Amino acid sequence: MSNTIELKTHEGLVKVLIGAVVIAESESAIQLLEGNLPACFYFPPGDVSSDLLTASTAVTHCPYKGNARYWHVTVDGVTHEDIVWAYDSPILSVSPIAGYMSFYNNRVQVVGLSK
Repeated sequence: MSNTIELKTHEGLVKVLIGAVVIAESESAIQLLEGNLPACFYFPPGDVSSDLLTASTAVTHCPYKGNARYWHVTVDGVTHEDIVWAYDSPILSVSPIAGYMSFYNNRVQVVGLSK
């Protein structure tokens, strides 16, 4: 995988859903493009439904972004483990995503509406 990372401000509304439940909704999301990986959005924590989140003990390390911590999301009694992550102190080159939360695209529905 290439270590080329590009951050873009998304011009418009982005939503993350599990079923019909909106987990995150923002007009301030940052889109991260990394090598051949699918693009993902990072959301300000205030734009994520914290009442649906439970902190996880999981931590991972990415050599290009730093250490990530995780949360589970519970919707309609079903817990989706380690589906949300954030880099509290990312590597300087991606510092705009500090504290922002992202989701696994293959485990949620992401809807991006451009202006």
